[in-house]
Formats: sequence, structure tokens, C-alpha cells
Amino acid sequence: MRKFLIGVFALVVIAAAGFFIFAPGIADRNMNRVDGKELPSVSDAALALHSTLTIVDLHSDSLLWKRDMLDRHDYGHMDLPRLRDGNVALQVFSSVTKTPKDQNYDNNSADGDNVTMLVFGQLQPPRTWTSLLERSLYHAQKLDEAVAQSDKGLMTVASADDVGGLMLVRALGQETTGALFSAEGLHNLEGDLDNLDVLYDAGMRMAGLTHFFDNKLAGSMHGEEKGGLTDMGREAIRRMEDMGMIVDIAHCSQTCVTEILAMARRPVVSSHGGVQATCDVNRNLNDEHIRGVAETGGIIGIGYWEGAVCDTSPAAIAKAMKHVRDLVGIEHVALGSDFDGTVLVRFDTSGLIHVTQALITAGFSEDEIRAVMGGNAIRVIGEGLMPLADVPPPVELEEAA
Repeated sequence: MRKFLIGVFALVVIAAAGFFIFAPGIADRNMNRVDGKELPSVSDAALALHSTLTIVDLHSDSLLWKRDMLDRHDYGHMDLPRLRDGNVALQVFSSVTKTPKDQNYDNNSADGDNVTMLVFGQLQPPRTWTSLLERSLYHAQKLDEAVAQSDKGLMTVASADDVGGLMLVRALGQETTGALFSAEGLHNLEGDLDNLDVLYDAGMRMAGLTHFFDNKLAGSMHGEEKGGLTDMGREAIRRMEDMGMIVDIAHCSQTCVTEILAMARRPVVSSHGGVQATCDVNRNLNDEHIRGVAETGGIIGIGYWEGAVCDTSPAAIAKAMKHVRDLVGIEHVALGSDFDGTVLVRFDTSGLIHVTQALITAGFSEDEIRAVMGGNAIRVIGEGLMPLADVPPPVELEEAA
């Protein structure tokens, strides 16, 4: 009997070890895939232009996964070597702290959580097991450690001065990618607005109010109630604007988006998604909201997966971008990949040349491509990271005689 119990215990230990060693990587490989479909050929003109672009991606979820960001991988969508291959100047890394069971675009309860299993499987610190705030702080720590160990390959971007410094070192020929920390849903505040200061001190400079479920700040486009802003949500936006934390409307309900745009004092972003005119999915922006983002001076990051553009082809991405350009102007178009966000895409971050090629094929000018691929995002991020008190007043030009 004793030998039998020892044998059972050994099997349990082996099974547990196998789970912790292999399960996180298996989940990553299965959830963050490239579909392998054919891509159009890339022209010499696209290659030449792409190498001179300043490229900014407004959203990835790479911090969620147990993958060393500094090493090249043959799975998932992003790591530092592939960011270099794609010529990415600035990457926004989001903190995902909770996702609902049976996640879908239409109706999700706030009960249940898929991320907790990842937290256990990745052997994250006990402080992250039950605290959404601690999960974000852990993601901030992961990003800080990657920057510190990258030999100047990654650079923290947490201020307008950092944006300028990043542009300078890249202009001098240094292969450095800026890293800006964001949040996908402020349920990580755990009901306490003072935790915005905690997250800001940890480096967070952009945040969406909701993710796939309603929370104490606002309704989600994918929640049960899909309501607007709560009093707590309105106060959160005011504090974010004051401190220099960019407001992201991605995943907010239509009422929530309308109310944010009505009260915004600073440019807002839609970090990742699409437009309903080219892909009629509920999470994508309608024309009224596209105009509203433009009125704030903000930008719309177009994603690369089927839920954003109803395809995974570069041509579909360019089509969505063209709609925004034609509706409100090229200065409001940006990239919002959602790489490593459990999405299926046509290419990983090393393949961003295919977006450049698609824009050329769609008839975008060189100046327009420079704006879309990163110029617009640099402008909005550089402005948005300044605390409101530091933003210079608009220059009043004298009327012509």
C-alpha cells in the first residue's frame, strides 16, 4: 500500500511539473497564431520606404505570456528581435488582468476569469493570485526588467521627453524600441481611484476603462448591461487627463464612448479595433464615434485580425484605414495590432512591411504612410504624456490686417 501511495504521489508530482513546464507555452502557441495564408509580394519601393519609417503600434498583449521578450521565438507574435525586424520604433505593451469565461463579443459576465489559470500555470508570485492590481504591477516589473536587460534594445517611454529622446537615438542609428505601458481595463484599480497613482508610479501611461465585461467605471461593448460611465469612471478620466495618462476607448460600450468623447479635454485613442463601415462587428467604431475621436485630436489604431477588419489580409487593413482617412483625415489613422491578444493574424510584428505595401497598393502617398505607420501616434503620445498643467496654451495668431 505504501509503495502504491508513493507511486501515486510521484505521478501527481510529474503531472504537476509537466503542467507548469509545458502548459503556458502550449496555450501561447494555440492562442497567438499566424494563419499562414499567402501574402502579396513586397516591392522594392515598399522595402525602401519601410526602412525609413517611424513605426508605432498602439497595442499588444505580450506581457500576458511567459515568453522572454528579449529572445526570438517561433511562436506568438512579438519579441524584441521581431520588433527590430519590423522596424518598430515604439510599442505599447498592455496589461491584461482578467478575461471572462466563454469570452465572446456579445455578452459576458464579470464573474469567472481565464487569466487566473495563466497566473498559476506561469508560477507568478502569490501576490498576483487574487489581486488584479498586483497583476498589473507584475507586468510593469516584467517590462522594466526587460528594458534593463536589453542592452539599450528597449527604452522606457513614460514622458514627452522620453518620446523626444527615443526619436533622437533612433535618428543617430541606434536600434532602440520604445516601450510604453498601458492597461486593458481599469478593473485593476480594484475599486480605488487612488490606485491610478500607484499604476502611474509603476509606469502606466495609457489605459482603457473596460475590457470584455462591465466594471465599476463603465459598461463594456461586450458586457451584460453595456451602460455608460459611472461617477467613478468620470473621475478616473479627469484624473488620467490631469496626470498625463492617455484615455483609450477600446472595448467601451457605445454609450461609454459617446460620454468619454463629450467630456474629453485631451486627445483620446482607440488603441486597437476597426470601423463598422468596412467590418460590421460591434466592437468597431461607427462613423459618429470616428468623428468624435478626430474632434479630440485623437487617433484610431486599426487591428489586423478578423474581428477588426473582417479578414486577415493586409488589403483589409488598408481598406479600414482608407475609410478613416476619407472620413476625418489621415492625421487620425494609426496601427493597433492586438498582437499576442489571442488573435489569429496573417503576419507577426516582423511582417509589418506588408502594411506598408498594402498602403502603397491602396494609393496612399508617402507622407500619408509615414503618418499612419507612426507619425500620428508619436504626435498624440508626445502630447498626451504631458501632465495637463504642463501643456502650453494654444498660440493665438493676430488677425490679418
